[in-house]
Amino acid sequence: MPDTSSDSVLAKLLDTLPNPGIVTWIGVRPSRQKPLTPVQQVEAIAEKGLIGDHYKGMASSTRHVTLIQAEHLAAIASFMNRLELDPALLRRNIVIKGLNLLALKDKQFFVGSALLQMTGLCHPCSRMEDVLGEGGYNAMRGHGGIIARIIQSGTIHIGDQVSVHH
Repeated sequence: MPDTSSDSVLAKLLDTLPNPGIVTWIGVRPSRQKPLTPVQQVEAIAEKGLIGDHYKGMASSTRHVTLIQAEHLAAIASFMNRLELDPALLRRNIVIKGLNLLALKDKQFFVGSALLQMTGLCHPCSRMEDVLGEGGYNAMRGHGGIIARIIQSGTIHIGDQVSVHH
């Protein structure tokens, strides 16, 4: 197993990110199986979820918010022979550009003024076949983003930075 102690070379590499990410899209789903509603900002409530999203208040201890990379939208669109893809179709709450979300593993990070912690990968569901068409599930595999807990309440706006909490 690799040495990830705080003074190891690997630990330093894992802590080095080239840039902060930027929030490019936000969406909430008012009730189960309804489309996401795009919003300009959202309130993230610690240990609950996003105001206006159906997960708020009933969210598990690990899934308060879902995030996906903007760069993966282009990949999924390409796999589906589309020029672009509406982020609302993918059923993720926040789209982040310019940051590899997997680099947030085992870290707490700010999205706007809210402090989040990555808790796992956000795998596609079978609804991707209905929403994207045949092959939609497989187009999303490996590109579904991450799930996170909200550690500290805050507001998230389009254009906000995403940065690791040190």
